Amino acid sequence: MSIHQTQMPLCQRDFGQLLIIDAQERLAAAMDPDELQSVVDNINRLISAARSVGVPVIATQHNSKGLGPIIGSIRANLPADAQPTEKTAFSCCTAPGFERNISAHPDRRQLVVVGMEAHICIVQTVSGLQRWGYQVFVPEDAIISRKPALKANVVARMRHSGIQVVCTESVGFEWIGDSSQPCFREVWSLFKESDRPA
Repeated sequence: MSIHQTQMPLCQRDFGQLLIIDAQERLAAAMDPDELQSVVDNINRLISAARSVGVPVIATQHNSKGLGPIIGSIRANLPADAQPTEKTAFSCCTAPGFERNISAHPDRRQLVVVGMEAHICIVQTVSGLQRWGYQVFVPEDAIISRKPALKANVVARMRHSGIQVVCTESVGFEWIGDSSQPCFREVWSLFKESDRPA
């Protein structure tokens, strides 16, 4: 008798893109400061890891006139070609120009999605990406909502709907895949630093 098992996908750098949703200054002001700092640090780790392994980075900002620009440390870490797409739609998938940005890399059908707010723009976007046929990974420690209960609710919804809820460090090491890779030490150092006491 055979036992059916669902295969667990891993993040693959040759097929991946990193999407940073609405990590903006005025949204950040409404978040718990300690959790916010951890999320911002993890987003920056993923940007640095993506740059090391050649994963494209895409960013959006929601109504920047009202919510301000992307948080300074994240903005400074973005690759030059990752200028944020302005949007007013909660789902990136209904925002003009967004589909063109992610389809610029047609063979990259995995999206790692991070940012704010988990229960609004992130959940609506990952639902749209899933409908478009993308495999979606959401690092739980790189997303945030104003209230923990809102984030917890949406994380449970995403898991139930087939979204891969992961952690930042897993994504980095799945992108590397092998400690013999030239980028191993560079990426490993990003996470080694996260273990140091503040």
